[in-house]
Parts: sequence; C-alpha cells; structure tokens
Amino acid sequence: MHARDYIASLAASGRYDFTSAEARQALSVSPAAAKLALNRLIKQGRLASPARGFYAIVPPEYRSLQSLPADQFIPALMERAGLPYYVGLLSAAQYHGAAHRRPQEFQVMLGRARRPIVCGAVRVAFIVRKNVAEIPVQRFNTPRGTVTVSTPEATAIDLVGYPHHIGGLDQAATILGELAERLDPEKLVAAARTAPLPWAQRLGYLLTKADAGDRADALRSYVQEHARQFTPLLPPAPHADAVRDEDWKILVNADVEAEL
Repeated sequence: MHARDYIASLAASGRYDFTSAEARQALSVSPAAAKLALNRLIKQGRLASPARGFYAIVPPEYRSLQSLPADQFIPALMERAGLPYYVGLLSAAQYHGAAHRRPQEFQVMLGRARRPIVCGAVRVAFIVRKNVAEIPVQRFNTPRGTVTVSTPEATAIDLVGYPHHIGGLDQAATILGELAERLDPEKLVAAARTAPLPWAQRLGYLLTKADAGDRADALRSYVQEHARQFTPLLPPAPHADAVRDEDWKILVNADVEAEL
C-alpha cells in the first residue's frame, strides 16, 4: 500500500489521525521509509504533524492552514497521550459566543506543562491548571468528533485567574460582559470551588462592574462566607491607596474598562 492510499482509506472511514507506528505497520516498510513517505505528503499539503509521531490528514478545505484546525486534532492527540484536558480561556469563550475578537492561538488547559504546538498556520498554547480533571466541562461537536470545553461558569473563573494569558483584566471584563447572560449563579459557585478564593473575589467584582451583578448574588454569599482577607484586583500587590470594595473584599488597585 502506498502512503497516499493509506491516508485516503483512513479518511474514507472517517478517521483523520494516526501515529507513525500505525503507518509503518500498514505500509509494511521500515521506519525511515515510512517517515520519508509521510514527509512527502506533508510537503504536498495532504498531511500535518502537530506532534512528534502524530499525524493529521488535511482535507482540501484546510490546505491553506497546512493543518487541521486545532479543535479537530487536539482531542485525539490528548487521548493518545493519556492527558485530561479542556479548551479554555479565549478559545472557550469563542465556543460560548463571547469572544470579543478571534484568539490568535488555541488555548488548552492541561494538568502539567507541555510545549506549544506550531503547525502551519495553527498555534496551540497549553496552560497549566493542576486540577484539570475537576473543572466543569461540556462537549461541542466538530467535523471530526467532539471537543471538551470549559462551561461558561468555569470559563469565567479562568478568565480572572489567568489574565496574563488573555490580554489583561480589561479583556476579561469585556468577555465577561458578553458571557454574563450564559452564567448560572449556582453553577458559578460550583466552578469557583475548583479555584483559589481570590479568583472568585475578582470575578464577582468584575461582574458587578459589567452590570451583571444579578448573576453573582450566590457568588457574593460564597465569598462573604469564606473570604477572611482583602485581595488585590490586579496581583501581585495593591497600591497603598487602593480603594476597598467591602462586598468582594477587593483592593481596587487598577482601573478596569471593558472594550466597547
């Protein structure tokens, strides 16, 4: 079997990923010969290799990307690696209809550090969330199966927990304003329990600033029950003259403005 026939047969069966070991076995050739044949298909734009030993078949509609879109190969790659994951932050917000602008990279949360992926025009960033398996998630359909994405509530929590990965608190406030109508107050508390308490404090403050305080009533009760000290809105340290927000026990040491 030729390599081109091999990937055609996989695609015909609805499968768009494989490993180098699977290709060697199917082609009955040496590792060097298999690599040469697969590299030839990569140069022709028919294949992409987002990770070592892992290949994705590129249909004609994605040849300009020189890769499958990230959400169409990340689930298979993570399954093969045995890594729990979820799509988070700006990429998750996009699934929930709240991305202010298209993110430049696909953001994936993992329990441990992993090198980013650059594959053609596709960029994937991996961000460490140590208790990744405990985060509330939901599944979205893609043309190649399903992808795991943080719920709107878990996305909101992460946005304030990782501001340096999304462009700052102004960007967080902007997205939260768009995401607010999808937030369930009780589920928001459940998501907050998976994160450090200061994240809930900052989230509640920003939701109030975004005129979505009604979505944060249950979160306010959670914070007031558990928060024993004030936390800066913008870590790591507050200004000496920071205003104190008593509702959320926040030291307001930054002016946050949502983009229009």
